[in-house]
Amino acid sequence: MSSGIFGIGVSGIAAAQLGLLATEHNVVNANTPGYTRQRTLQATNIAVNTGAGSIGQGVHVQTITRMYDAFITKQVDTAQTKVSQLDAFYSQIKQIDNMLADSDAGISPALQDFFSGVQQVASNPSLLPARQAMVSSAQTLVERFRSMDARLVEINGEVNGRISDAVTQVNTYAGLIAEVNQQIVVSQASYNQPPNDLLDQRDSLISDLNRLIKVSTTTNSDGSSNVFIGSGQQLVIGGTAQQMTATPSVADPTRIVVGLQTPGGPLELPESLVVGGELGGLVAFRAASLDRVANEVGRMAASLTLTFNAQLGLGQDLQGRIAGETGFVGSLFTMSAPQVLDNAFNTGAGVLSAAFAPPTAPTPPDFSGNFSTELSASNYQISFGAAGAYTVTRLTDNQTVGSGSGPGVANFDGINLTISTVGNDGDKFKIEPYAQVARNIGVDARIAADPRLIAAAAPVRVTPDVANTGSLQISQGIVGTGYTAPAAPVALTATPTLLQGVPGAWTAVYSDGSSVPGAGDIPLTSGAATLAGFTFNNMHFTVAGTPPAAGSDSFVVERNAAGVQDGRNAVLFAKLQTQNTVDGGTSTYQGVYAKLVADNGIRTREAKVQLDAQTSVLQQAEATREALSGVNLDEEAANMLKFQRAYQASSKILEIGNKLFDTILSLG
Repeated sequence: MSSGIFGIGVSGIAAAQLGLLATEHNVVNANTPGYTRQRTLQATNIAVNTGAGSIGQGVHVQTITRMYDAFITKQVDTAQTKVSQLDAFYSQIKQIDNMLADSDAGISPALQDFFSGVQQVASNPSLLPARQAMVSSAQTLVERFRSMDARLVEINGEVNGRISDAVTQVNTYAGLIAEVNQQIVVSQASYNQPPNDLLDQRDSLISDLNRLIKVSTTTNSDGSSNVFIGSGQQLVIGGTAQQMTATPSVADPTRIVVGLQTPGGPLELPESLVVGGELGGLVAFRAASLDRVANEVGRMAASLTLTFNAQLGLGQDLQGRIAGETGFVGSLFTMSAPQVLDNAFNTGAGVLSAAFAPPTAPTPPDFSGNFSTELSASNYQISFGAAGAYTVTRLTDNQTVGSGSGPGVANFDGINLTISTVGNDGDKFKIEPYAQVARNIGVDARIAADPRLIAAAAPVRVTPDVANTGSLQISQGIVGTGYTAPAAPVALTATPTLLQGVPGAWTAVYSDGSSVPGAGDIPLTSGAATLAGFTFNNMHFTVAGTPPAAGSDSFVVERNAAGVQDGRNAVLFAKLQTQNTVDGGTSTYQGVYAKLVADNGIRTREAKVQLDAQTSVLQQAEATREALSGVNLDEEAANMLKFQRAYQASSKILEIGNKLFDTILSLG
């Protein structure tokens, strides 16, 4: 009986002692990050069967377990990886939002100032200070494009650096998780008990890793865990860690991309697989905002250059020179051509180049409308197949915009692609139309040095004879792309029924909107309609009024000699500010920029709202986990008293047993 009493008492003391140790461990780790509250699980010892029934043999501690719920932990990790992604995304996109919307540093005010300078030239074409002011405002505008591009390049460099740092941290955590896995396997195999502190350490490492990139885990029978990223790419398998890489993209060396290290070298992961955490936020920001803004700013600079230069080239400078003549400068802005990049894995010797297509010109025969571009704010991929076949894919929406085979020229979205030598089957090339446009846009050095070269005047004019008696009037004229100015004055005669003297082929436009081509004399009427205008040599002139009832009126079409006060072409390129010049003639320069600012602002606001909402979800999940796994010092104090009393009670059992044993001995 005494051995039973002593055994039971000792088992109680041992159980109470382990309970106290577990409680003390909880107390001292109350503020330890990642610590999970522990408790002892007790069970009765196997009873001894006697004739009087089963006699209990005390208690033992089965295990010390963590107050852990895998489902709640997964909720916390899922919320945390989303918060980390949104935080990284928001911290970057708000920089672009502040830059675009800045009333001093944005493009919109500089564009407005530039066209104010253009208006001054249109109003006073012979005034050199007005021309100089236009040049100065143009230089300010191009500097604004350059500074914005420089800032975007700086942000891209920051993103590249943060991606590299995050990948380094991922590899560190992966290695540590693999090491802890090995320790868990050894510990669990040795004692067949869960190594709680090691499990906490591993969970904490996985949580930290989850802040960098979204991961999923599985548990092996030996207690180790496997960690996966993306759609199941292995990062940690038991005690082995896979290394991630941060290397320049094979398609674009200016972009640092995430990959996995393989025996054959780094394997670049598609950006769609890099989700969650800081890495997911950085990659999403670059694709959804940085690339888009950079392309849109470049597209705006390219559209401005193409359309403004096209209209400027139809004019005449202050020294009387026009297109095709020595000394004439037909462009105010200069810019770089689209950039074509070889893929690092190409095996062929393909040679490709790209150029911006000329803008869409005003519509003949009356050259109504304005110049516009078809440019899309996107990069493109050219993929070669067998026998030189190729396809062109627009990367913003993955739509095929061109295809063909062999050397030649492909036209798409305002880009002319020249394939001089085809690539091998599987070779790829990337076109970045706007990568260097905003960076290298400039003002033509010749015009900057001599503002008289601004072609503000129109190249032709019409002079009526002072002896004319009718009310017929012919406008000064407007020229279109490919016009031919008259080498010698062209004399026109308006009789009661005909307009005579128009050389070569012409197109007559009548008041009912009909257009009639012909040659020789132009009838002044077509049915009930009267002549409203005529075009020849890509020059259009409007007609109003009637010639004298008897006799004729005379007009002379000639080169615009001494037209220093003529600002007709300046009026046309000044009107480009409010005309639809972008998106195939559906948007203005400032409309495109305003849409860019608004869209980016909306994305920024959405990111902030989502970040706040997801932060609340994370806080709720953490509170739920803390209620289960966190250490409550009040509760631990109560447990300490409980186990202390249990210890004292078990000690009392030993004391009673000792007295009983002494009583038995005294009987002898």
